[in-house]
Amino acid sequence: MGQALDVHRIHFAFTITFHYIFPQLTMGLALLLVYLKTKALRTGDEHYDRAARFWGRIFGINFAVGVITGIPMEFQFGTNWAAFSKAAGGVIGQTLAMEGVFSFFLESSFLGLFLFGEKKLGRIGHWLAAFLVFLGSWLSGYFIVATDAWMQHPTGYRLGVGGAFELASFWDLLLNKWAVWQYAHTMLGAVQTGCFVMAAVGAFYLLTKRDENYGRTFVKAGVLVGAIAALLQLFPTGDMQGELVADQQPVTLAAMEGLFESRAGAPLAILGQPDVEKGRLDNPLEVPEILSFLTYRQWRADVKGLSEFPQTEWPDQIPLLYYSYHLMVGLGTIFIAVMVVAALLLWRGKLYDSRWMLWMLMLCVPLPYIANTAGWMTAELGRQPWLIYGLMRTAQGISPRVSAGNAWFSLIGFMGLYTVLGILWIFLLYREIELGPAPDVHPRGEEAAVLATE
Repeated sequence: MGQALDVHRIHFAFTITFHYIFPQLTMGLALLLVYLKTKALRTGDEHYDRAARFWGRIFGINFAVGVITGIPMEFQFGTNWAAFSKAAGGVIGQTLAMEGVFSFFLESSFLGLFLFGEKKLGRIGHWLAAFLVFLGSWLSGYFIVATDAWMQHPTGYRLGVGGAFELASFWDLLLNKWAVWQYAHTMLGAVQTGCFVMAAVGAFYLLTKRDENYGRTFVKAGVLVGAIAALLQLFPTGDMQGELVADQQPVTLAAMEGLFESRAGAPLAILGQPDVEKGRLDNPLEVPEILSFLTYRQWRADVKGLSEFPQTEWPDQIPLLYYSYHLMVGLGTIFIAVMVVAALLLWRGKLYDSRWMLWMLMLCVPLPYIANTAGWMTAELGRQPWLIYGLMRTAQGISPRVSAGNAWFSLIGFMGLYTVLGILWIFLLYREIELGPAPDVHPRGEEAAVLATE
C-alpha cells in the first residue's frame, strides 16, 4: 500500500505542477490585458490595441495548453483518489462544479470574443470582453483555491451516512478565511508571473532594438504592476497566510522553519540544513526573535517546535518542505528588490537605457514559475500526513484497486505527452514573440532578403 500511495502522490504532483505552469500566466496576463485595453479606451491610441492583441494571442496559446493539461486532473480524483472523492465529493464537488460551469465557461466564451470579435464588438465591447476574461479567470482561481483551502482548514461540513462528508453551509465553504488569504497570495503570485513575462518580452525588444515602442510599453506595465504585486505578496497576504498556518497548523510552521525545539523568542532561520534524525538545524544562520514577532507580534512569544508534537503528526519529507518554503520566500525577496529598483529607474527615466536591468528582467522569467511551484509544494507538503487536515489521512484517500504498476504506466505516458505539449507551447510562444506586436511592419521572407541586398 505504501508503494502505491507514493506513486499516486507523485502522479498527481507531476500533473498539477505541470498544469500550473499555464494558469498562473493566464491569470496574471488577464489583469494586464485589462490594463492595456483601458489605456486604449482612454487614449484612443491604436498602439495599445495592438499590444493587447499581441498578448491576447499569447494568452490564447497558454489557455489552450492549460485546458489540455487541466482536464486529466479532474479524472485523477476518480482514478487515483477514489476513496477521497467518495468521502469528500459532497463538499468539494460544489466548488469544482462552479469552477467549470461558471468561471471556465465565462473565461473561454469571452476569450473567443476577445480574440476574434473585436470589429463586431467595438471599442467598449472589446474592453468589456477583456474584463470578463479577467473576471472568469480570477473566479476560476478562487473556486480552485477554495477547494484546496477546505482540505487545509475544513469548514461548513457535517458527517453523513457511512462517514462521508456533506455540505452543511455553502457560505462557510466559500468564505473560508483560509481561502480568502490563500487566494490573495496565490493571485499575486500569478500577477508577478504575468508581469515578469511581459517585462521580459519588452526588455528583449529594447535590447534587440526592434518594436521599441512596444518594448517600452511592456516593460513599463510589467514593472509598475509587478512592483505593487511583489510588495503585497509580502504584506499583508504572506503575513496573514503565515498567521493562519501558525494558528491552525503549528506543526507545519515548525517544519517550515526547521524549528525542532520550542523557543521563547524563536529566531528566523535564513539558512540551515534540517537534520530530522538528530532533531536539529545544522549550520544555521538565524535572526534572533524575529519568528516570534512575525508569528505572534511579541518578541519573546513561545513558538512550538516539532518535539511538542507526536512524530506521526509531523509532515513527511520535512527537508523538502523546509527548502521549498525558503526557496519561495527567498525568491519573493528577490522579486521585491528587482521590481522596486526597476520602478525607481523608470521613475528617473533611465530604465529603458539600463541594459543591465533589462537583462535582469529577462533572466528573471523562470523565477516566478519556480517560486509559485515552491509555494504550492509548501502548502501541500505542509498538510501531510493529512489529505483533509485533521479528518482524513492521505493513505486513506487513494484508489485501493489501482496498483503501483498501473499508476506508473499512466504516469510515464503523461510525462511523454506533456513533454511534447511543452515543446509545442515553447515553439508557439517563440513564434508569436518573433513576429511581434506589429508583424505587418517587419519584412519577412523574400521581401526581407531583397531589402537586405539593397
